[in-house]
Amino acid sequence: MIFEKKILGVITARGGSKGLPGKNIKLLNGKPLIVYTIEAARESRLITDLIVSTDSEEIAGICREHGAEVPFIQPAELATDTSGHLEVMQYATKFMEEQKSTAYDYVVIFQPTSPFRTVDDIDKTIEKIIEHNADSAFSMCAVEPSQHPIKVKKMEGDTVLPYCMEEMIGTHRQDFPKAYKRSGAVYVTGRDILMKENKLFGDFIVGHIVPAERSIDIDTEYDWVLAEYKYKKLKEQGFFGKTA
Repeated sequence: MIFEKKILGVITARGGSKGLPGKNIKLLNGKPLIVYTIEAARESRLITDLIVSTDSEEIAGICREHGAEVPFIQPAELATDTSGHLEVMQYATKFMEEQKSTAYDYVVIFQPTSPFRTVDDIDKTIEKIIEHNADSAFSMCAVEPSQHPIKVKKMEGDTVLPYCMEEMIGTHRQDFPKAYKRSGAVYVTGRDILMKENKLFGDFIVGHIVPAERSIDIDTEYDWVLAEYKYKKLKEQGFFGKTA
């Protein structure tokens, strides 16, 4: 049964960001960016424990003000430019398993830089990994035709060659084969993949498709402007309800 699974959700929020300084707590329509993730993840009916993992006391304080649990401050060695999600997630999982005296079945990574996820995105991605007994599961979105991999090329000298797919010049974009990318909203992986195999994701990965109009991974000033535009369009469609 799905509800018998023990699932740890971890919102990862490093204090330093070169592309967009302070992005995790930068205000998007008057609300710190990370709060969008906290609010959606707290609604999940499948996550057993939800925490924020950060090296920043400022981020931790804002998260606690909005009802999130921040059980530790990351060691400095986990917050460098070269440290990755693997070490951060292993530390968080080990800490929580020792604190709760239990072992989780799955762990979920949430990035604050994808603010427009819904609880449905979260739970359906988790359901996918359980249903298929997969190693990992991602939220996925369709690739825009202008960014389709069939258009990507490589150069050998001055010669233009396909990077991965042959393009028949003149093919209408609606005839391109379906292509998808990770949306950035939800990443789920088996606990043993993380802790025993020392990998962030396994080889057998399944995906749950979410709308491209809600998919974004904010890393630069341009991404932030795009997020503001997407927020405006989503609000016009009633996505945020009457309180946004």
